[in-house]
This record gives sequence, structure tokens and C-alpha cells, in this order.
Amino acid sequence: MQTSCDLQSDQAFAALLVALKTGRLRSGEFHTMPALAGVLGFPVAATREAIKRAEVQALVTVLPKRGFVVMETGPDTTRACMDMRATLEADGVRRMLAAGRPALAHLRATHTALLNEARNHPGADLSRRALATDLSLHDFMAGGLDNIFLRQAYEANRNRITVIQNARVFLPDRVIPAMEEHLAIMDAIDSGSAGAAVAEIERHLIQTLRWWGISATS
Repeated sequence: MQTSCDLQSDQAFAALLVALKTGRLRSGEFHTMPALAGVLGFPVAATREAIKRAEVQALVTVLPKRGFVVMETGPDTTRACMDMRATLEADGVRRMLAAGRPALAHLRATHTALLNEARNHPGADLSRRALATDLSLHDFMAGGLDNIFLRQAYEANRNRITVIQNARVFLPDRVIPAMEEHLAIMDAIDSGSAGAAVAEIERHLIQTLRWWGISATS
């Protein structure tokens, strides 16, 4: 049975994730525990528990008796997180295809619509919407991971990638090639070839890192 303290800690952790996802807490920033409690709107005890959970996911580094630092997003960390995502997604696609052909019509429609907009009349908030569309395919592929521990690993890594994406903006010039790469992944999945899909996932990984000025190998 969940106690009120446990519930408050869960809520504080959820609020912490929102602060990381929205960029209110950014890579490399130092914060004290009382200051973070003020930002999140929770007591220090619940905030401290939230930070402990965030440290397990490598989202922060705790500095004893001082506070914590939000994870750094240098090339090595970025490369490791993106490689982990691609690896988990590749396995998700393999498992998904082993169970049958997944329905991709909705994902294809949203990607195609955004691609056409980017090519013709890009809106002011194109980058923000492109990021949401981008994540929709990644989450879909990870949905094939029919293993609770793999899913937990994906979610923790997804949280880390959110911090990275706040530090490395989704540039408008990246929208068109990113959507094209996603559609190529969908084409490969539709073909039923796990090998072709994995190859497109790996190509997308390399291109994403390249746009961020990071080589695929250290």
C-alpha cells in the first residue's frame, strides 16, 4: 500500500521530470535541495527522494551536503544515450515484426503532413511540433519491447535524451531530413524486413549525431 509520503515522492519526481523536459532545469546547472524544492513546490524530504530516483537514472549527480548537478550532455554521453535508444528500438522492431505487421498509417500520416509543411510553408512552432512527431516513432518502436525491464531502461534513457534535446535544439533545417529518415524506417518496417528496419534505424542514429556535430564512434 502506497503511503502519503510515497505518493508525494512520486509526484515530486514527476514534477522534476517536467522541469527537465521543459528546460527549467538545464544540463550542467547546480542546484541546492531547498532551491529545487521551491521550484517543484514540494517539501525538501519529497524533493530529496525525487533526486535519489533521478540519480539512479543518471539524470543528476548528487554532491553530498551541497546539492546536485543536472547531467552533462557532452559528446560521449550523447553518443551513449542515442546508441542505447537505437539498440532498444531495433530489438523492439524485431519483436514487433515477429508478432505480425504493425499498423503505421497514423504515424505515416503525421510525418508526411509535417514533412510537407516543412518543405512548403513552415509554421513558427515547427521545431516544437517536429520534436513531438519525432518522438512518436521512437516510442512506437520501443513499444515492441515486451519486457518490463527493457521498457524501464528505455524510459530512463528517454528521460536522459530529453535533457540532451534541451541542450541541442531541433533546428528547422533538420526537420526535413529527420522526417525523411523516419519515413524510410517505416517503409522498411512495412516491408516486413527486420534487417532493413534495423539498417534504417542505424542510419538515422548516425545522421542525428552528425547534425549535432558528433561522430558515431568515440
